[in-house]
Amino acid sequence: MKKINTLLLAGLVLFSVSCEKQLDINTNPNSATSATPELILPQALTATAANLNGFNSYGAQLVGFSANAGGYGGFGTSISYNFTSSDFSGRWSSSYDNLQDYQYIIDNTAGKSKYKYYNAAARIMKAIGFQLLVDAYNDVPYTEALKGASKLTPTYTKGDVIYKDLAAQLDTAIALINQGDTVSGITTFGSKDVLFGGDMDSWKKLANTIKLRLFVRAKDKVTFANTNFSADGFLDADALINPGYTRDNGRQNPKWNSWGFSYTGSDANKAWIPSSYIMGFYNGSKLSDNGRGAAIYYKFPATGINRLGVESSDLESCPSGSFWYPSTIRDGKNAGSTTGPLKGPEAGFPLITAAESYFLQAEASMRGIITGNTKELFESGIYASFDYMYALPDGSHELDPEVDATDYLDNNASSHLVNFDLALTNETKLEAIITQKYIALNYVNSDEAWNEYRRTKYPKNTIGGSGVQTFTSIVSESTRADKLPTRILYPSSEGSYNSANVPKGISPFTSLIFWAQ
Repeated sequence: MKKINTLLLAGLVLFSVSCEKQLDINTNPNSATSATPELILPQALTATAANLNGFNSYGAQLVGFSANAGGYGGFGTSISYNFTSSDFSGRWSSSYDNLQDYQYIIDNTAGKSKYKYYNAAARIMKAIGFQLLVDAYNDVPYTEALKGASKLTPTYTKGDVIYKDLAAQLDTAIALINQGDTVSGITTFGSKDVLFGGDMDSWKKLANTIKLRLFVRAKDKVTFANTNFSADGFLDADALINPGYTRDNGRQNPKWNSWGFSYTGSDANKAWIPSSYIMGFYNGSKLSDNGRGAAIYYKFPATGINRLGVESSDLESCPSGSFWYPSTIRDGKNAGSTTGPLKGPEAGFPLITAAESYFLQAEASMRGIITGNTKELFESGIYASFDYMYALPDGSHELDPEVDATDYLDNNASSHLVNFDLALTNETKLEAIITQKYIALNYVNSDEAWNEYRRTKYPKNTIGGSGVQTFTSIVSESTRADKLPTRILYPSSEGSYNSANVPKGISPFTSLIFWAQ
C-alpha cells in the first residue's frame, strides 16, 4: 500500500466553522508546522462527510435506490457487476486518507490528559472509517496501517479481527471521555466539533451506536471481549456533519453538490434515476407511502423510473436538478430549500441518522443483544425516518412528519412490513426491520442498506420478477443465484505497491465479506 497523503492543515489557522475558507483540503498534516488537534478535527470530520458521499453513491447503485437513466450509455460494470480494480477505487484511497488524520490526532494526543476528548473522538471516527473499509473489502491493512514511511507495505488483517478490535476501541473512547470530564483544564471542542458542537454525551451515544452496529452485523461471527454497552444509551437524534456548508465553490454539502446543483446552479449528475424497485415502496406496488414519496421524489407519483440495465433513449434522463429533489416543495421556492435526502447546499451531512439507530436497536433487542421493546423501537425508526426526510436544511419542518408517519402505519396495517404485530416469527420481524431500514436509508446512507441486504437478504429481491420485484440488473454477469455482486475489488494501487500482502484471487461474485451470505 502506498503511503497515503492526508488532508490539508497548513494554512488552516484562518479556517473557521463558518467557512471563511473553502472546505476542500488535501495536504499532509505531518508536514504542517502547527497541525494541532484543534485544527485537524474539523477538517477530518469534513473529509469524512465527503468520503461518505462516495459510499452513498456506491451503495445506491448496488442496492436498487437508483438505475441508469435514458439518453446515456457506457454504464459498463455499473450494470454488469463484473468489477475491475478501477471500480469504486476512490473508496479505498479516500478512506485511508481520512483515517490518517484521525490517527495523527490519536498519536499526538496520547498520554496528554487535556486532550482526552480529542483522542476519544478520533478513536470513534477511526472505528467508523475502518468499518466502512471492512464492509466493502473484508480484509484490509489495519494493525500495520497508518504508520507513514515506517511501514509502506502493511500486512492485511482479517475483517472479523478488525471488528473485534473496533468494539474495544469504542469502549476505550467512552472511558476517555468519562476520564476527561474530571480533568481540570480539559481542552473542549467548542466550535471545532462540526458534528455535535462539543456535546460529549452525544459522542458517547455515537460510540455505543457504532458498537451496536458491529454487534448486530457480526455477533454470530465474532466473539467480542465486552458485550455490554455504557449507560449513556444510543443515538436518538440525527448525527449531522456541518462545517458551515453554503452555496459556494467547494463549500456545498457534498451530496447536494453531487446530485442536486453546482454552486452556480447548473445541474449535477443526470445519468441516474430512481429504480422501479425502490419506487414500489412508495407508490402502492408494495407499500403505500405518499408522504415520503412526495418529500423525496420529483413529481411523485409520476416520477420517471427505470430498471437497472435497461438502456433506452426513450427513457427520461434526470430533469433539471434531480429526481431526488421534490417539485412539491421546489415549486415556488429557490432551489436549495427542500425535503428528502438532498435538502440543500447548506444542509448537514448524515453520519448516521436516528432512524438507523432505532432500527439497529430494534433488531438488537429482538436478538437479545440489548433489552428493549422491539415494536416500539421499530416504530420509532419509522417516525424518525419521516422526521429526517421531511426536514428542511435548517432542521425545520413545513410538513408534519408525525401525522404522516401515523397515517403510514394506518394505511399499511395489513402488511407485516409495517404492522409489527403481524410479524409473528423472528424471521418476519427481521424482514420488517431491515425493509423499513432500507426505506429509511434511501439516498441517505445507501451503503448501509447494501451491507444489510448482503447480510440478511432483505428486502426481498425476487430474481426473474418484474422491476418492482427485483433490483438486480438485467445484464448482470454474476454467477450467483441472486445475480448480484458480493463485493468490490482492491484497487490497482495495492497490486502495484503492496503486491506481497494484498489478498489474491478475489472475485466480485464469489468472495464474501465475513458477515455476508
